Amino acid sequence: MRRSRLLAGTIVLGVAVIGSGLFGGVSAWASNTPKGGTIYVSATPKNGATDPIVIVGAIGDYGTATTVNQNGKVDSNGDYVKIVLKHGGFEINTKALKQKANSAAPTVNNTTTCSFSFTASGPVTLFNGSGSYKGISGTVDITENLYAILPRFASGKHKGQCNESNSATPVAYVGSITGSGKVSFS
Repeated sequence: MRRSRLLAGTIVLGVAVIGSGLFGGVSAWASNTPKGGTIYVSATPKNGATDPIVIVGAIGDYGTATTVNQNGKVDSNGDYVKIVLKHGGFEINTKALKQKANSAAPTVNNTTTCSFSFTASGPVTLFNGSGSYKGISGTVDITENLYAILPRFASGKHKGQCNESNSATPVAYVGSITGSGKVSFS
């Protein structure tokens, strides 16, 4: 009972503080003109070229991140990412990150359970902003994590063993893309 009263009091206090203008009133929240500084990025990779993304800190916005090639065409193996957020967008050059990821070795954590993990970290650069992000530049250090269960060979001399080949499709997987860095606007 005490916990629910505390929560209700906090909500009422929060509404009163926001409404009173302590944080510049509601109109300041509607204005989304960033000044530059540190951002924190989180994206959830799905099975495709477009993923949800949230950026907090100097940018407070959300939308989609779509992997594209140098010509801007959707390509899940492309070296660029087009970010489309509610208040504008920008592009990311991921070449340096991909180079590090391509040299990182995946790890089979347990051959009995066919558990697999992969981690790679590297920088990405931001450019070509539009809307509220016009003139964006900066570098963000990104870490990619993937955790998966590999399939087993159904037949042949490796029957029952974990299929670690590049063409193996995981039975289940979850990943994360996170990072932080500084941005500025010209």
